[in-house]
Amino acid sequence: MPSSTPMPALVSVEWLADALQSDPRIVVLDASWHMPATQRDGEQEWLQKRIPGARFFDFDRRICDRETSLPHMMPDASLFTSEAQRLGIHKDSRVVVYDSIGVQTSPRAWWMLQSMGLTDSAVLNGGLPVWQAAGYAIGTGEPDSVPGSGDFVASFRPTRISDWREVLLATTSADTRIVDARSADRFYGRAPEPRPGLRGGHMPGACNLPFDSLIDKGHLRPVPELTLALQALAPQDNRLIATCGSGVTACVVAFAAHLAGYRNVSVYDGSWAEWGAGDSLPVTTAPAS
Repeated sequence: MPSSTPMPALVSVEWLADALQSDPRIVVLDASWHMPATQRDGEQEWLQKRIPGARFFDFDRRICDRETSLPHMMPDASLFTSEAQRLGIHKDSRVVVYDSIGVQTSPRAWWMLQSMGLTDSAVLNGGLPVWQAAGYAIGTGEPDSVPGSGDFVASFRPTRISDWREVLLATTSADTRIVDARSADRFYGRAPEPRPGLRGGHMPGACNLPFDSLIDKGHLRPVPELTLALQALAPQDNRLIATCGSGVTACVVAFAAHLAGYRNVSVYDGSWAEWGAGDSLPVTTAPAS
C-alpha cells in the first residue's frame, strides 16, 4: 500500500527507484534547462535520454509567463494548472523533479510546484547522472504518452515569489537578507553578464552565495554544511530573498535554505535580468557591510 507520509524534499535515486515500483502516484519530471550560449536543448536531450516515464517540465518556453520579455518568469495559476494537467499531474500526485546536470535547474521546477500549492514534491539528488551511474534503466526514443489529463488545480502562494519592489525595500531592511547565487566575479562586477546590456554588480546590501558552492559532485552538500553556509549570512528567523541571473539558480539557494530550516524564503523572479537592465534600480560593486 502506498505510503501516506509526505515525501522528503530531497530524495535519493535509490528512494525513487523503490517508489516507482511501489507508488502509482509518483510523477517524474525532467526540468533540464541550459543557458543559450551552451547550445544545448533540455527537451531534445530528454528525448534522447531520461528516467523511464519522465515527462518534460519546460519552464523556459511553456510553463512561464509568455507575455513578458524577461526569461522564464512564473506563469499565473491558470496557465500552470493547464500545463500541470497536460503533464498528467493529479491532486494526489507525488512529483519528483530532476535535471541532466545534477542539482542545478530542478530546484526551479520544485520551487514553482511549491509556489503553486503542490507541496508533495521533491528534488532528485544527483539528477540523471547519478541515476545512470547507479545502473538504473534509461529511457530513450519516443517517450510514453501521458496516461490521461491530470486534475491538479494550482493555488498560487505569493509569499514564495518577490518582485523588484520587495527587493528594493529589502536593500535597507535589517531583518531581510538578499542572497545572490551568481558567481563572485559577476556579483562584484568583475566579469560581464552573459545577457547583453545588463550592468555589473549587485543590489545594495546583498550577500553572495554562489549556487555551485552548495553542490559537490552533482549532489547537494549535506544539510549541516548548507546550514553553516546560510547561517554565516543570516539567522534562520530572517526573511531570505534569493536572486541570481534569471531566477533559476536562485532556487538552488532557496531550496538549500528550505532544507536548512529557513521558513520565510522567496525567489526574486526577475533577478538580475530585470534589476541590471536600465538605470532605475540601485547597483553597487562594494562588499556588504
